[in-house]
Amino acid sequence: MEEPYKVNEKITADRVRLVGENVPVDVYPTDKAIQMAKEKNLDLVEISPKADPPVCKIIDYSKFKYDQKKKQKEIKAKAQKTVIKEIRFGPNTEEHDFNFKLKHAISFLEDGSKVKAYVHFVGRTIVFKERGEILLLKFAQSLEDYGKVEQLPKLEGKRMIMFISPKALKKK
Repeated sequence: MEEPYKVNEKITADRVRLVGENVPVDVYPTDKAIQMAKEKNLDLVEISPKADPPVCKIIDYSKFKYDQKKKQKEIKAKAQKTVIKEIRFGPNTEEHDFNFKLKHAISFLEDGSKVKAYVHFVGRTIVFKERGEILLLKFAQSLEDYGKVEQLPKLEGKRMIMFISPKALKKK
C-alpha cells in the first residue's frame, strides 16, 4: 500500500515551506528541513504537496498516521445509516389493521427510520387502484405529526408505494 504522505527523503521538491510548533515558519531547502527534523528525532512530512512550495511539517509520523486513522473512524461512526421499514397493506385493509400498522409506523418514525408503505394488489384487486391510493393518503395524513411524505403514492407494477421520512426530532 502506498503511503498517502511523503516523508523525509521521499520528498522530491527542492524547497519546502515549513510550518508547525517550535519551528520558525519559512521556506527552507528540503535537505535543511530534513536535518532540522532529525535533530528533534521527528519526521518531515509533506502535508500539502500541491502548494508552491510544498507545505511540510515536523512531526512524529507514526503518531500522525494514528491520529488520521482515528479521525476517519470517528467520521465513519458519525455517518448515519438510513433504515427503511416496510409496511404492507392490501387494498381492502380494515380499520383495525390500519390502526395497528399506523402504531408501528409511528414507532419506526420516532426511532428515526424511514417508512415505505405500500399497497400490494393481488390478482384482480388491481381494479381498486383508487382505494389503494386513498388508503395511502389517509395513512400519510395520520402520520403528518411524525413524518413528512418523501414520495407520493406511485404505482409500480402490482404495488402502490409511498415513502415517509421522519421529521427532525424536537429536543426536550
